[in-house]
Formats: sequence, C-alpha cells, structure tokens
Amino acid sequence: MRTVRNLRRWLFLGLLLFGCAGCGRESTSLSDTSRQTHSSEEISGRQKLTVQGDALLRSLVTMSRLADLDSPNFTAYQNEVKNFYDSLNDKFAWVGHGKPTPQAHAIIRFLENAQDQGLRPDEYDGSRWDQRVAHIEQSQEVSDADLVRFDLALTVAVMRYVSDLYNGRVNPRLFHFNLDVDQRKVDLADFLREKLVDSREIDRALETLEPPFPIYRRTKAALKTYFELAKRDDGGLLPVTARAVKPGDSYAGVPRLTRFLSLVGDFPNEDSGNEGVYQGAIVDGVKHFQQRHGLEPNGLIDAATRNELNTPLSLRIMQLRLTMERLRWLPREFDRPPIVVNIPEFRLHVDDEQYHWVLSMKVVVGRAYRRQTPVFASEIRSVIFRPYWDVPASILRAELIPDLEKDPLYLVRNSYEIVDESGRVVGESPVSEEMEQQLQAGALRVRQKPGPENALGLVEFDIPSRYDIYLHGTPATQLFSMSRRDFSHGCIRVEAPAALAEWVLRSNPEWTEQGIRDAMNGDDTVEVKLQKPIPVLILYSTAVVMEDGEVHFFDDIYGHDAVLARALARGYPYSR
Repeated sequence: MRTVRNLRRWLFLGLLLFGCAGCGRESTSLSDTSRQTHSSEEISGRQKLTVQGDALLRSLVTMSRLADLDSPNFTAYQNEVKNFYDSLNDKFAWVGHGKPTPQAHAIIRFLENAQDQGLRPDEYDGSRWDQRVAHIEQSQEVSDADLVRFDLALTVAVMRYVSDLYNGRVNPRLFHFNLDVDQRKVDLADFLREKLVDSREIDRALETLEPPFPIYRRTKAALKTYFELAKRDDGGLLPVTARAVKPGDSYAGVPRLTRFLSLVGDFPNEDSGNEGVYQGAIVDGVKHFQQRHGLEPNGLIDAATRNELNTPLSLRIMQLRLTMERLRWLPREFDRPPIVVNIPEFRLHVDDEQYHWVLSMKVVVGRAYRRQTPVFASEIRSVIFRPYWDVPASILRAELIPDLEKDPLYLVRNSYEIVDESGRVVGESPVSEEMEQQLQAGALRVRQKPGPENALGLVEFDIPSRYDIYLHGTPATQLFSMSRRDFSHGCIRVEAPAALAEWVLRSNPEWTEQGIRDAMNGDDTVEVKLQKPIPVLILYSTAVVMEDGEVHFFDDIYGHDAVLARALARGYPYSR
C-alpha cells in the first residue's frame, strides 16, 4: 500500500514540476474532493495531507521557494523544512479541521509582534497573517493548495524567527568579532516538532530562545518603553547657539528642553517655570541626561550635549535593537560568572551567579583610530602581581626605537631592558647599532621592569587571545577622570585592579585584601594561577540598561553600530 501511495505522490509531483494539459482544472477538482472528505472525517488535532497536498508540499520544499512569502527564497532552511515535514507522518503542522490550529494562532501573534524582540515583523510576514487566516477561516473556496501554502509559509516564518531569536540574524565573525555562534545552533526541525506543533505553552517555549540574562530582559523592556516614547515625542530640535548655554542664560530652547527631558525621565516636572531662562531644576535634568549619555555632567549645553539631545528617539530604538542582536551572539551559559568589558561604555562589570552586577569600574580602551580593542571571548587564567611588560613588536618599531634614536638612555630612564628569546637580559642603554638592528629584526625584544611606572601597573589579568591584548592596571590613573576613555593601544586598563583581583581570587582564602596589597607593593613578580578560569567577554554595546531600568546610551566610537545596522537593513537572506 505504501508503494502505491508513493507512486501516486511522485506521479503528481511530476505533473506539478513539468506541467500538463488541464492540470489547473484537475487540481481544482481534486481539491474540492479533498475538502468534502475532510469535512466528513472526524479528525482530532492536525489533519492528514492528501496525496495531492503532500506532493505539492514536497515540490515547494524541493524548489525552496514560496511566492507567498515576503522573502520567497528559503534555501537556507530547506533541509530543516524537509526534515520537519518528514517527521510529521504526512500531517499538516499548523492546520486542523481545515483551519489554523490554536498553536498557529499563538505563533502568529509572536511573529506579528517581533518588534518586541528587536526584530522586524515583516521578515516573518507579520503584516500578511491576518489576511491569510481570514481567507482560510472565512472563505468558502479554500483548496488543498491554500492550506499547504499557509502551512509551509508559517513553518518557514517560524523557523526564521526561532533561528534569529536564538542565534541572531547575522554571524558576528562577519564583523571580525571573535564570538562563536556556530557551536550552539538550535535544531529547527526538532524544536518545532517537539516544542511548538502540539504545545499548549507556546509562550514559554519561545521564551526559552531568548538570551537567559537579566540584561536582555531589561533591554527588551526598555525597547518597548522607547517605542512608546517615540510615539509621544513631538520631534522638535533645540536651536543652535554660537557658544555653550550656561546656567542663568536666556535660551529659546528651554520649552523643548523641558518637554523632552520630562518625556525621557531626566526631569520630573514638565512645567519648569523658567520662562526661557536656563536655570534651576532643568539644569539638574541636563546633568542627569549627560550622565546617561557618557558626557561630562557639567550642565553646559555645548555642541556635544545638544547633538545628543537632538538625536531622534528612533535612533535610540535602533541602538537598543542592535544591543539585543549582539546579546544573542553570547554563550548561553558559563561555568563561572563572567567579567564583561563594554567598550563604548568604558566600563567593566562583574556578574554574580544570577548575573547581577556586584562590581563595576571604569576602563580605558583602544583608540578609535587604528588601535581599536577587539571584541572577543576569553578567560582569566592567572593574576600576575608586579608584572613585566613585554613590548609588542609593533609598538617597539613605531615608538620605542624612534625614542631611542632621540635619547640613547631612553630605555634605562623608563625601566626597560633588552632580552633575548630565552628572556636573558642582554642590555639596557645605550643601545648599539647592532643591537638596534636585532631589535628591528625581532631577534631581541624589550620588556619593562615591574614597578609603579610599569605600563601594566601593578596587576595583570592573563586573558589569552590571538590579539595580544592585556587586562591590567595602569600608572596613568588621571585618564579615568575623562568621560571618553579611548587612549590605549588596544589593551584594557582597569580603574581598580586591587578590587578586581580580590574578586578574581575570592576562592583563594590566602589572598585577602591585605595579601593582595602586599603583593602589589612587594619586590617580586608573583603569578597566581586559577584552579578554575573565569570567563571574560569584551563586548560592544552603545545602549546599556542599568539594573534599576535606567537606560544609558554611548557614542558609536568604532563605527560598529553603523556597520551592523547596514547589514541588518539588507534583510533576508542574511549572511551567516
């Protein structure tokens, strides 16, 4: 019997693919017959495909194209779609009794509201589902082909949604972000079959796809808020002035400033009562706004502050959406709470077991021009007190050798020494011509002795990577007073290395706060290896939602937001 049914299926598939006289009329007749059969059968749950419907479905899957879809080509999902339908025993996935199943209705609601996840509903046919459902549920002329196309369209749309929500829409490696999403791809066919098709808890199943971090949920809530704020904002702009507006100045922009700061929560009272004078509580509102946007909170409305105040809320929405996309690139779980450095924020955050921040500090990162800090995942394997600094070859050639040519005693003045490949000291200053040639060739290298003036400070946190990037202290503590802190060659300098070392070594009872201070101020280099490494994430996010729900925005200092926004604007098919 199975052989006969397969023969009929492939004969019908041949007719669909190669055509025949009167095929359209025959298809209509077969569809009418199948409708009558379905109406007379007592079917529980999802209904069986007819032979003709099954053949049509298989032909569409083979072609991996469905004209009904906003993005018709689903080649990237062809294997998953085929595996999914192969596992359903010749049944529809989302149709029962000739109508969309309750699960179909529930899933469609998610697709229509994909903006809640920072996604675009149209990429999952969000605006088309009402019409499709109405046609199936209300029309008197619903054919097998209609049901098959509806079923397949929903399968492809939900697979796209599941994949995008779980892994992100684009691969971070396309932007040279060293984060690996390929090792944790969800099995789409299994997920749909086991978690959605017959589920009574669609909401819970789809929520499991979200990144399991509090900051994702906070960002999701903030995005919803900013959608509402954007609807309420009148879109006005603050007038440009020849000089910065100071407290006490008359300013024509005070009414707009008051409305806007009240809208976004920086100023509690929309009625400032200032009548065009920039003073009083509205100044405090500007300071709070500046603090949320990575600016010096001085209350001056200078060009930088005015530009941030005039930034449309639609762009803030984009920043939140990009943040959610990048959070989807992260590992889903960690052996230990991670340490996170957010480059545009110029801050480091330490998480506890519940991913709450227990420690936060300022950092200095790589310069925006040519010295950018890369995005990558690593781990702290050891803490080194009073470290040597091995000068990278690029810095040696570009900076130290020119300094040596100007000052033959430069190395000894700055506690540098020349070593061979084995680490044996072969000289300091002055440097001979032969020694300089060996330095240029890489046969010799330079390192800086431990001490308070060492470029790594008194503590280094070993984070292996292919980038030759260090996480460390610094003698240049004055840099932490700056609001924008991209000053390094790419390494990450931390404001409170002793506090970070105490957290990293908290499982080692002998390394108390005093023990750490003693090691930092001792005479010897001491390396403490961790029994269990601590994950470290160097990330890039220009929107950060604090634990109290307050939203902070930062400059796109490396231009990564602009690149990602362009990639996402292209739509399907995305580059994986």
